Amino acid sequence: MNIDVVHQLPTPVQAEVYLFCQNDSLADQLAQFSQADFLIQDFKADFKQTQLVYGDNSKKYLLGLGKSPKPADYIKALRSFFFNQKKKLPDAVALHAQGLTASEIEAVVNGLWLGDYDLGLYKTDKATEPTFFERNSQLWLLVEEKEVDLAAQAVQNGVATAQTQIRVMDLMNAPSSHKYPQVLADWAVSSGKTHGYSVQVFDEKQCAEMGLHALLSVSAGSKNPPRFIVMEYKHAAASQTIGLVGKGVTFDTGGVSLKPSTNMHYMKSDMGGAAAVLGTMELAAKLQLPVHIIGIIPSTENSMDGLAIKPGDVIGSYSGKTIEVIDTDAEGRLILADSLTYAHRHFELATIIDLATLTGSCVATLGYAAAGLFTSNDALAESLYKSGMTTGEKVWRLPIWDDYKDELKSDVADVKNYHGKPIAGAIVAAKFLEVFTNNHPAWAHLDIAGTAFADSEFGSMKSGTAYGVRLLIDWLRNQVNG
Repeated sequence: MNIDVVHQLPTPVQAEVYLFCQNDSLADQLAQFSQADFLIQDFKADFKQTQLVYGDNSKKYLLGLGKSPKPADYIKALRSFFFNQKKKLPDAVALHAQGLTASEIEAVVNGLWLGDYDLGLYKTDKATEPTFFERNSQLWLLVEEKEVDLAAQAVQNGVATAQTQIRVMDLMNAPSSHKYPQVLADWAVSSGKTHGYSVQVFDEKQCAEMGLHALLSVSAGSKNPPRFIVMEYKHAAASQTIGLVGKGVTFDTGGVSLKPSTNMHYMKSDMGGAAAVLGTMELAAKLQLPVHIIGIIPSTENSMDGLAIKPGDVIGSYSGKTIEVIDTDAEGRLILADSLTYAHRHFELATIIDLATLTGSCVATLGYAAAGLFTSNDALAESLYKSGMTTGEKVWRLPIWDDYKDELKSDVADVKNYHGKPIAGAIVAAKFLEVFTNNHPAWAHLDIAGTAFADSEFGSMKSGTAYGVRLLIDWLRNQVNG
């Protein structure tokens, strides 16, 4: 599929797509179509509502966006429409985007491009009939003449974002038979070479020499050795350095503290934080954002054999602190502990943000609509909240007060990894991570357990969402723009 931005159609098309919001002028806007009286009765521009009208020479699709849509709504509506219509659309389609802002056009293109995404990565009975995206089809994006150049840049950004999101979703949805720590490392190396940022991968021996004891303890029960991935993207105009840390557990059995079998197959998604950081690094480089980012991913499997860590074990960490392991299924915080210490010891970071599919407690608290945000920095919390509302990748701040600190006291080690109670699980996990931040004044933890892998209309089972990529890119843009 090819997308071109024009202010008038150079050739006739077989289908046109019109976008409508719920407002007082809707009836007047619908008057241009045949059978307008019936349209006004039936089409209310509800969110994702689709109405097909037959014109003299083309089909006309009317797509509802609801009331006062945000960019995230454009993405959702356009993705849904093109996903459901991609087998039916003809080879030449016009999409009317007159009056939209650059950010809205970027969202429109982001959404329609995502409409091509297919979960059937490993199916052999692929459909033989090519879709609109697979054919040599043409989409004309119609805008005002004075907006053509600005819209063309927005189209490029929207396509670039969607392409990276699709790569991230592929990684999220891959089973552990096709995804282990070295695969994440290879993904990073390949992306870095393609898009111009540096990647350093530390193998198991190097991790041991460095003293990444918590990471090595988690990986001890798996035949697939860990990888510690450090990425750096630096634009010449960057004024500050941002650290991003992503949990990269490619499969989580829970270890000796074994998870129940129900839905354990979804634990292939326990590298959602790593996926978000990988995608953000790639997209920032593709968009040439004037920022300096350090991305750190500790990657391992949490499995078990005779060498696996056990409840009650005391392990070391890169920080030098000892950790009593109460629950081996609280492994993500262990590998993040080493990574956060590494981040603040080796780099002068203005901000550190870690992302992790960390706790079921966060899902129980916030469900699937928002990630849990933990930080003591009010300005950082507000800026992440703002980006979440803009992109639809929402965050909600939860407390990280010292009232919860005593839950981590251990009689035998400096700290324990789990408090063993069915309350405040996400908060206590965040307090554990805080121990390893060296009291960094601008650190934030995002628990994305409920948002990284979710139900959707695009499949019958949960799948990767690429949550975090658009959130972080918007946040980074805002840091640049003040």
